[in-house]
Amino acid sequence: MSNFILSGLYTEGNTDVRFLSSVVERTLFEIAYYCTGDIETKLEILEFSKTGLSFNDQVLEASKLGHEKYGILLLFIHTDSDDENDIQVFQSKISPALDLLSQQNKDKYCKNLVAIVPIQMTESWMIADRELLKDEIGINKTDAELGIHLNPESIKNPKFLIEDIIRLSKEDLTKRRRNKGLEISDLYQIIGQKIELSQLDNIPSYVKFKNSLISKLMELNFYHKK
Repeated sequence: MSNFILSGLYTEGNTDVRFLSSVVERTLFEIAYYCTGDIETKLEILEFSKTGLSFNDQVLEASKLGHEKYGILLLFIHTDSDDENDIQVFQSKISPALDLLSQQNKDKYCKNLVAIVPIQMTESWMIADRELLKDEIGINKTDAELGIHLNPESIKNPKFLIEDIIRLSKEDLTKRRRNKGLEISDLYQIIGQKIELSQLDNIPSYVKFKNSLISKLMELNFYHKK
């Protein structure tokens, strides 16, 4: 008989979910493979209006929605650090949200939260596989020429950099083809689906997320140290 890990994902932005949904789902599936027994996994996307809601309010709403509508066991919450590290965002957002969630009724809220906090932006994770990024954009230049030879999380505005690479790729196209060119919004889902998780293992904030997930699964007696 298999155990079932049903989880929910709430992301900061509407485009982030296109990339992160596949990455989170595949990461959970990969880790579940090493759990004790036969484990099945499923990820639900938690969508609701966040207008007028603070970050804490959004976490509570996602937790309640996930519990009531889907009966989730795990809640994945994403927010970018918008900084060179995640210290400030954990102190000002993640830790207070965890404290508040711990005070809620377990019969109404999912209280098993795993934070996803990319350094700078989600787009830094998209640069982890440089060859995939270049292939999907369709550009034949070196990493150094494109400015992606550095640690992706050291790039202050990775979204702007990806948009700039797209712009460069269009310079080689005819005007007719350029009007039908790629936009960054087209990349989130396909890179999220195609990127090798082993490439993301080179990104410290992804490793931190994955280790937090393993710790939570250990706490829930799904995962045991080998």
